[in-house]
Amino acid sequence: MARSPFLFNTHDLPRRAGEMREYSLNITEHEPLGYDLVSIRKNEPISITLRIESVSEGVLASGEVESLAEAECGRCLEAIEYEIDERFTELFLYEPENKRGKKPDKKSAKNEDDLDDEVEVRYMDGNEIDLDGPIRDVIILNLPQNPLCKPDCKGLCPDCGEKLENLPPDHAHEKVDARWAALGDLAKKLDQNKRD
Repeated sequence: MARSPFLFNTHDLPRRAGEMREYSLNITEHEPLGYDLVSIRKNEPISITLRIESVSEGVLASGEVESLAEAECGRCLEAIEYEIDERFTELFLYEPENKRGKKPDKKSAKNEDDLDDEVEVRYMDGNEIDLDGPIRDVIILNLPQNPLCKPDCKGLCPDCGEKLENLPPDHAHEKVDARWAALGDLAKKLDQNKRD
């Protein structure tokens, strides 16, 4: 299994509360982040300004994520780019230890916690923190659900599929009820016979 590009080693951060380090990261190899309508493409550069602080319970990671997402306008389907500039803060707890100083298995550690099931607790794995969850959360939760090329985008003509803003204001299509189409053809033939 390939190593996640979002794993970060905190080995040079002392485990004394109050210690802090800052880093600039540039992740260029990753899977797409987002959903079908708007996402950061695979291997699109993601810049992260990371600040890690040692606290009594673990490591507090905060940072700023910058990248560029590609989207499709929800009304006219035009390709658009969406700049991402989001901040995150996440606490990574030190691995729990039992009374003998040994690390219990993850299942028993979870059973000992009296936390709500809805609260996601993130633990360090040795000296490593996995930034994938916090970064994925901050990106996906802040992407627009219905991206627009501009707020007043008129969309497409439902009949011909052309962009409405490129069409004249009086653009219209003749609406013909398919049930009466045969009679319309008959009426045209009768009108032509009268003229002849």
